[in-house]
Amino acid sequence: MATINQRAVSEFLLLGLTDDPTLQSLIFNIFLSMYLITIQGNLLIILAISFDSHLHTPMYFFLSNLSLNDICLITSTVPKMLVNILRQDQSITYTGCLSQVCFVLVLEV
Repeated sequence: MATINQRAVSEFLLLGLTDDPTLQSLIFNIFLSMYLITIQGNLLIILAISFDSHLHTPMYFFLSNLSLNDICLITSTVPKMLVNILRQDQSITYTGCLSQVCFVLVLEV
């Protein structure tokens, strides 16, 4: 019986935006600041709606749900990207990729 060469895929290699280390630090800082500003803005929207009783209407209820959904969606992808840029390791495991895809598909309503 002939042997079969089989290899299971355990991780994917991600292509980065650039290979230049100075540009990678700039890209890291830009994406980190955008991530933090997005989280802070959405949290401020949720806090403003929850603390002001005049904003307890259905429109603002759905706006706070949208802000929470945005926080969850951006948190499912950006931190892994920031870690990959920081460590200069452009790989993601198969299960990590599958879980990110599942979170993005569930949260993009």
